[in-house]
Amino acid sequence: MSPRADLKPRLYSPGPTEVPPYVLQALGSPITHHRSPVFSEYLMEVSENLKYVVKTGQDVYIILASATGAMEAAVSNLLSPGDKAICVRGGKFGERWSEICTAYGVEAINIDVEWGYAVDPAVIADTLKKNPDVKAVYTTLSETSTGIVTDAKAVAEVIGKTNAVMVIDATSSLGATPLLTDQWGVDVVVGGGHKALTIPPGLAFISLSEKAWKLTAASKCPKYYLDLKKYRSSLAKQTTPFTPGVNLVMGLRESLKAFREEGYNRTMRRHEILGEAMRAGVKAMGLEVYPKAPFNGLTAILAPDGMDAGEIVKTLRNKYGITIAGGQDSLKGKIFRFAHMGYADRMDVPLMLAATEMVLADLGRPVPEAGKGVGAAMEILNREWPNLASITD
Repeated sequence: MSPRADLKPRLYSPGPTEVPPYVLQALGSPITHHRSPVFSEYLMEVSENLKYVVKTGQDVYIILASATGAMEAAVSNLLSPGDKAICVRGGKFGERWSEICTAYGVEAINIDVEWGYAVDPAVIADTLKKNPDVKAVYTTLSETSTGIVTDAKAVAEVIGKTNAVMVIDATSSLGATPLLTDQWGVDVVVGGGHKALTIPPGLAFISLSEKAWKLTAASKCPKYYLDLKKYRSSLAKQTTPFTPGVNLVMGLRESLKAFREEGYNRTMRRHEILGEAMRAGVKAMGLEVYPKAPFNGLTAILAPDGMDAGEIVKTLRNKYGITIAGGQDSLKGKIFRFAHMGYADRMDVPLMLAATEMVLADLGRPVPEAGKGVGAAMEILNREWPNLASITD
């Protein structure tokens, strides 16, 4: 379909997210051979910068796959059929941990958390006490389907007192919310590049602590392409075990350079301000933020009573050129989700709120006071944004 001159496309979905121009330029650069010295140089630069984002001294391995590929590697490389693992299921992606474990013959002990809430670390502690032979606990840092964020530090503290390893899916949160991997004692971090790290889909990441590496020695699950020992030995030689996504790596190189230039603390604070402003605007419009522990890179909003959130999503796309996401499974038709992560600045939040107000009016449910949501957001943005420049690592 040809683009419409009167409809500028805007991407505010939770993934893929908008890709910055400097990343797009790198994606279109002449292809480099993946076994050449120059690509090895780029690969090692990217690897070091990923360690900065993940906040770990361990190597971070790049897998040509969606983030689910790295999730699968976190099961198949750590465990054997018949092993026990705890899976925290508080959304669509938490449920995926349980599905992957089951596929590999691992006994999944599920902790079901009401959608919209974060897991209580005390529940994990109690489950571990009842199941001392559990080898791994699979969690999600920010559950994209619901918009919640987990207290990873508190969860790691609980798991760190046991023999189990903590595995966390940080796909949407890596680069958008704090995750101090080594400092907190998180053993395995799984991520992807198409969310806050602003590249197109196709690259997954994984890092392992020494405690987790010890588990890999006993793992009997079948694996070949996702055998992390291959990635470890190859990276030691400054290469990859299989053909990598060369130009995706080139794009990631530019994204991570920008991340380092902005700085970890400033990036985290930027996302925090955007999250605070978005939530303030939503509430000022008389709407309700869905999650009880909201993630700063994503705002999930309950549709007004009697409205189908799917109609809001569809109208935003068809009339205003704005792509967002609706709810999944039990939340289908109930929530709509705006992402403000990665390549997002202070102009995006007022636009999202204004668009929401216009769509609700289009659908016969105007907000009580026009412009109030944008005003509430701007109050926070105007107060806090100038202070970003003074934040350093």
